[in-house]
Amino acid sequence: MKLIPLFLLITLPLAAQDYDTRAWFKGNTHTHSLWSDGNDFPEMIFSWYREHGYDFVAMSDHNVLQQGDKWMDLESIRKRQKAVGRTAVMKAEARFGKDWLRHETREGKEGIVLKTLDECRAALEKPGEFYLLRAEEMSNSGQKKPVHINVLNLDTVIDAINDDTATPREVLRRSMQAIRAHGEKTGRPILAHLNHPNFQWALTAEDLADVAEGTYFEVYNGHPGINHLGDETRPGDEKIWDIANTIRLAELDLPPLLGFATDDSHTYHGEDVSPGRGWVMVGAKELNGDSLIEAMHAGRFYASSGVVLDEIRFDKDKGTLFLKITPVEGVEFTTAFIGTRKSYDAAAAETGIGEVFATVEGNSAGFTIPDDAIYLRATITSSRKHPNPSFPDQMEQAWVQPVGWEK
Repeated sequence: MKLIPLFLLITLPLAAQDYDTRAWFKGNTHTHSLWSDGNDFPEMIFSWYREHGYDFVAMSDHNVLQQGDKWMDLESIRKRQKAVGRTAVMKAEARFGKDWLRHETREGKEGIVLKTLDECRAALEKPGEFYLLRAEEMSNSGQKKPVHINVLNLDTVIDAINDDTATPREVLRRSMQAIRAHGEKTGRPILAHLNHPNFQWALTAEDLADVAEGTYFEVYNGHPGINHLGDETRPGDEKIWDIANTIRLAELDLPPLLGFATDDSHTYHGEDVSPGRGWVMVGAKELNGDSLIEAMHAGRFYASSGVVLDEIRFDKDKGTLFLKITPVEGVEFTTAFIGTRKSYDAAAAETGIGEVFATVEGNSAGFTIPDDAIYLRATITSSRKHPNPSFPDQMEQAWVQPVGWEK
């Protein structure tokens, strides 16, 4: 946890005295375990994040919450591990003790009864320091294309929508509507972010723009198979952000998408060990599910793959966005201030959409939004390479949410 010196809301500025009650909380909202298609026990995964300075983690297994009975045979656990040496069972027993894992034989096979989230909470949570956020990756599909949405702070599973006759856009809209209806029914603050739109090239920027109910998406996902950079004919995730937000703001009168960075971690032994690639920093009053979700709904968060910010300020009267970056010895930072002008070419996504208005070197950077700009956001890039990259030549970055778009 890190105290916030100042953080101006994107949507609803607070009185100055309220800033003192908020703190930065570091968290990952996209993680998988043996409960679905990950290759380690949930308590081991939670332990990794706790030991590496995270304040909260959401275990977002596919179409399931970590509750009830889940048994897995030892051979299946071993096959997922993809590594030689100490097994997942041996590592868990070394960490928690020989009596920690519950061994059971079912249908003639020896296996393990997986720990529930409540059991993990009892062992690992610490009020104000480490929190386990209940979540589900609602793994929908349209025309056999993946439409995956992480739903945070859930109480019960929301059933996935799989419709081979519906387009991915239609399934995205229906899924977001179902999530919204669930939140309204329960009265519980929940948040849904669309995952990896370029995975199997399932969704376009136009799809994200058109679905009014979707307001959050992954601008960075640490899985190496999600086509983060796009290809010769299709935009990468960051360009998708600008195209979708330009359409939403200029043509559809919708609020912009806000960006998450996540791990989407599945592998903890063997090839492509993936925790620690991307996260969010959230400015919340307290470290609990409701407070974190309320802060993210208010826009009090940024996305990162390694760059840490000390300050984010947006002066609405002057239209100036100011950032202060946490210094790192021997590391340089470049901030790109990005947006789209009202004169953009709607027929050509590469013409004027997501224009770099200015680049600023150093540990602090400020820029005033042009009078003819629809919005302004910032991407900060470090001169330091990512220690565990998900694509070639990846550098550490941070992404600041769009500002200056309110009427």
